[in-house]
Amino acid sequence: MHSSHLLLEEPIRMVSILEPSKASFFPAMTKIVGTLGPKSRSVDVISGCLKAGMSVARFDFSWHDPEYHQETLENLKAAIKLTKKLCAVMLDTVGAELQVVNKSEKAISLEADATVVLTPDEGQEASSNLLPINFDGLSKAVTKGDTIFIGQYLFTGSETTSVWLEVGEVQGNDVVCVIKNTATLTGALFTLHASQIRIELPTLSDKDKEVISTWGVQNKIDFLSLSYTRHAEDVRHAREFLSKLGDLSQTQIFAKIENIEGLNHFDEILQEADGIILSRGNLGIDLPPEKVFLFQKAALYKCNMAGKPAVVTRVVDSMTDNLRPTRAEATDVANAVLDGSDAILLGAETLRGLYPIETISTVGRICAEADKVFNQDLYFKKTVKYVGEPMTHLESIASSAVRAAIKVKASVIICFTSSGRAARLIAKYRPTMPVLSVVIPRLKSNQLKWSFSGAFEARQSLIVRGLFPMLADPRHAAESTSATNESVLKVALDYGKASGIVKPHDRVVVCQKVGDASVVKIIELED
Repeated sequence: MHSSHLLLEEPIRMVSILEPSKASFFPAMTKIVGTLGPKSRSVDVISGCLKAGMSVARFDFSWHDPEYHQETLENLKAAIKLTKKLCAVMLDTVGAELQVVNKSEKAISLEADATVVLTPDEGQEASSNLLPINFDGLSKAVTKGDTIFIGQYLFTGSETTSVWLEVGEVQGNDVVCVIKNTATLTGALFTLHASQIRIELPTLSDKDKEVISTWGVQNKIDFLSLSYTRHAEDVRHAREFLSKLGDLSQTQIFAKIENIEGLNHFDEILQEADGIILSRGNLGIDLPPEKVFLFQKAALYKCNMAGKPAVVTRVVDSMTDNLRPTRAEATDVANAVLDGSDAILLGAETLRGLYPIETISTVGRICAEADKVFNQDLYFKKTVKYVGEPMTHLESIASSAVRAAIKVKASVIICFTSSGRAARLIAKYRPTMPVLSVVIPRLKSNQLKWSFSGAFEARQSLIVRGLFPMLADPRHAAESTSATNESVLKVALDYGKASGIVKPHDRVVVCQKVGDASVVKIIELED
């Protein structure tokens, strides 16, 4: 992977751009989160998604019930066995999401300049004149002239399936709006977003808590995507809730930044969360269009320096209905990678899109090309400068491992870890080669039974750029004798050879614990 590393700042022969890219065992260093739903829930399609490069499956509880998602998850487990590809599970909460309820599921046509009433009376039938919503406090939150967007997966600026409303007046609990664009709403449920308006709803709703404590516990979810995170307190509250649910105390919380309020408290939220999801659908509405790129670059930089995974959403909307992305979308995916994104999240594109596998494959290929021209040298210097001196012991080892790997042109960095922290720190410095994280299981007890840790830690690295986990034999400890370390290393190297990332005469950098000391060593492979 390192040998084809280019820099955009250096002259590139234009003809070389047209050379076909070499296939690689790992589709890209940047990860892909796919949302599973109506168009992507069969074993066949999920298997195709895994082979195309999906490493995290997202379950969006704004849609359907837990039984429906359980069926999908069982199919995911079957697909994992079939493809032998590891995949993590992300539960996406509903949070403070406002919804329009269309029980009849008949298409609703809305004409520009006409009026429509938003009412909290959910018993009413949805029509061109009246839209029932799931929140009775909207009339208290909005004032004349405010902007409201309604649509299936929200307004993108070009689709005719979302509508832009302007508040005309408030009548009791009802809100009378002027329609700004002609659109047709189809389906049973539409998202409503009141731009730059504080909605007095909890970030973790009672429905969310019920789903997490039943479906989430049953399936030992790896990630919780906390929708509409507005304050650091939201993350602390969610963490406290998870800590009481046995295994879910290990679940990582990804704060979803969806509005101006979350943006204003970004730094505190980043400190508390395990990762960040930049939800550009809603944020793209709250922010002026000319500010969206600036937020993305600033937020990704902060996440990178904190060593926390950052995920970007809404990149190839047009692939919901088309086999190819637009030129702007293809460039947008690449720019997200160059800006420092760890993963790309696909929502509607895989949930209800016509081409889920092709979308993942296309996004993966764009990410792989962008990975090649990522300016690692500049990034490394920036990160070292930001971390400052004196470095912590682990940070020093991680940065040294990456520097050594680049200097000797290693094909892979192998890191022995039990918590996953050492491997994540290495990945923070964005080496040009893959980091093979060998997770050593630890034996633990809850006074009733013995169990091994490690599976959680392995799956949670599936959202981190450039980090590829494998579970070691539990009989080997992470800081054991040199003999057992050598046998684990042999297993890791055999895996590397089988997957084509390690070849004879390649150099490999190994990061491991020997006794109390952390060691970085360089080995050269024989024939």
